[in-house]
Amino acid sequence: MDLCKSLKIGDWNAAKEFLNHHPQTISAKITVRGQTALHVAAEAGHVHIVEELVKQMSEEILETKDIYGLTALTQATYYGNYRMAECMLGKNGNLISIPDSEGSIPVVLALIYGHLKLAHYLYLLTPPEILMPENGTMGATVVCEAIHNKALDIALELVRRCPQLVFAQDTIGVSPLLALACMPDYFLSGNRLVFWKRWIYSGIRIQSGGFINDIRLNIQKPAGNRSRSNGKEIIGSGIKHLYEMKLTHFLSNELLSRMKEQLSISNIQQMRTGRVRDAIVRATKEGIFEFVFEMVKADPVFVWSHDAGSRNIFSVAVQYRRAKIFSLIYGLNNKNAFAVYTDSFYSNTLLHMAGMSAASTSLNDIPGAALKMQRELQWFKEVESIVPLRVHGKLNNEGLTPRQLFTKNHEDMMSKGEKWMKDTASSCTVVGALIVTIMFAAVFTVPGGNDQNNGFPIFLNKKLFLVFIVSDALSLFSSSTSVLMFLGILTSRYAEEDFLESLPRKMIIGLSTLFFSIVAMMTAFSAALLLMLHEQSWIFKPVICLASIPISLFVLMQFPLLVAMAFSTYGPSIFDSKMKRWF
Repeated sequence: MDLCKSLKIGDWNAAKEFLNHHPQTISAKITVRGQTALHVAAEAGHVHIVEELVKQMSEEILETKDIYGLTALTQATYYGNYRMAECMLGKNGNLISIPDSEGSIPVVLALIYGHLKLAHYLYLLTPPEILMPENGTMGATVVCEAIHNKALDIALELVRRCPQLVFAQDTIGVSPLLALACMPDYFLSGNRLVFWKRWIYSGIRIQSGGFINDIRLNIQKPAGNRSRSNGKEIIGSGIKHLYEMKLTHFLSNELLSRMKEQLSISNIQQMRTGRVRDAIVRATKEGIFEFVFEMVKADPVFVWSHDAGSRNIFSVAVQYRRAKIFSLIYGLNNKNAFAVYTDSFYSNTLLHMAGMSAASTSLNDIPGAALKMQRELQWFKEVESIVPLRVHGKLNNEGLTPRQLFTKNHEDMMSKGEKWMKDTASSCTVVGALIVTIMFAAVFTVPGGNDQNNGFPIFLNKKLFLVFIVSDALSLFSSSTSVLMFLGILTSRYAEEDFLESLPRKMIIGLSTLFFSIVAMMTAFSAALLLMLHEQSWIFKPVICLASIPISLFVLMQFPLLVAMAFSTYGPSIFDSKMKRWF
């Protein structure tokens, strides 16, 4: 107990004195968990004590396991202590190959717990032969865990060294192919970038030749220090983030390319073991276009991959609203075969899948319930346009046609969309009506007043007065238009088809004219104020700045919605119907 206490609190002098009087305790198990002094010091995180204990221990004692099958190295690996691992392995290199009670060697544990710097170090010391597929599941486990924890350089190097690992399974039956198919963030299709980030991303260059050829040298560096771009330091956290993102995408595509090479020379048994079809279906669910495209391009037979419910990849793409993957169907000559195919559970066709509610995650990037409903209708209409007419009235096991299924599953979304449109229109109507009132009154109370002799405005010949009158008129007419559009929204019948174009068009016109009326109103106010102040230049800039405040607030609050709605209604289709034959 005295020794254990000294080790836990980091008192090496007391522990050393105890060991001098009782040297046999250096190898004894001193806790109820069967831990040695080295276990206790490693668990407590006292590096200086671990270093002293390792000097006094033999290689055999370092291999001692506690009742849970953990060596002291395994204990240090749990906590990601690089110095401890380096110290122990310097004394006994065999520790690198000793698994815990669940069969995981240190490099696997380091990956599982996210200690990537330590994982890179342990991987370099791990004997390659124990990672080969003929010697068990450890190699596949290292690749899968490296993929899951973003240590893609380890996965790529190991797959390049032993390509057969692509089709091996880890301890829980997951293959590297399936592991990569679960990581949408590793591919460009899984990241939505605003235009300026896309511009920076496209300009970043990765030195592919040097990086891949010297990958063993690169993995010796801590994960955070591997970034390099044409010999220049990446400056700025935003650009650094984009560089790291592109580096991840690059490594993922390299790994995918290696897997594709193996796929082209594999046999049926290897494909089954590697769970290739499961991986393709999973990648479809996650929306990883690059993965699905490369796999089916390597062997077009994989286009018939299906899940447990016999849903092919196009049915799955419709179910999860993966437009880019679904667009692959336009490059097939036999797309009707997929269009009439039904699943084994509910006899749902491809059009029935479009009638189901989309997974919530696939609609997260769409603002407003009305736009979500519009996107769902766009999906249904697009699928409806490619399936044979006889599919339109086909009944599933619930006795519902695709259209009936769509109506049933979207009642709640349609109700929320109606409420959202009415609330938005009501709020904007108040603003528009207020502007109409102000601008109508302003034209009869012009700045400077009227000439009592002829009734003409005193500032009639001033240029700024012309600006005031034109701006006032434009604001009045545009705000009146916006009010009428919003009233049209409030009195709409709100049928399903209205959400496709009619309601969004009214909202687009209403918001556009309301925005224009606010700009014109602020212009009229500024012109009137400058006329009354006799065009004093010193007041001009403050007036302009103050007038821009309401305009800026409107832009921040409503303009993104306006752009999104206009793009969704009149922008390019989310489907690539002109896709050419791709195999």
